[in-house]
Amino acid sequence: MLNMSNVRLAIPSVRPGGLSADCSGHFGRCDCFTIVEINDGKLVKDTVIDNPPHYEGGCLRPVNLLSDHQVNALVVQGIGARPLSGFRQAGIEVYQANEPTVQKVVNAFCAGKIPAIDDRQVCQHH
Repeated sequence: MLNMSNVRLAIPSVRPGGLSADCSGHFGRCDCFTIVEINDGKLVKDTVIDNPPHYEGGCLRPVNLLSDHQVNALVVQGIGARPLSGFRQAGIEVYQANEPTVQKVVNAFCAGKIPAIDDRQVCQHH
């Protein structure tokens, strides 16, 4: 688990994004990412960034996008092995949860209730 004193958490979201948005089940094709800044285990700020279109080889585009926005944690419902490896190489820790809304993900993450994703949990369709 990350040090909760300085976390930039990204959550794949359905447009328009933000804390009240629904979570997107497929991070690579989500409308946007809600990025939440957490300091000392508490929400400080949230912003929304658009996700670029997904195309052949595009699974790694979100890795670069989130890395450029200094994200150090990502909560997904599912992810393939290739992008998971990319996030790990970029120093972004990946967690897995099936919460319905961004706010519920944030609450569970701050409470330490969201586990890091296990290699056996990656999507097999990639």
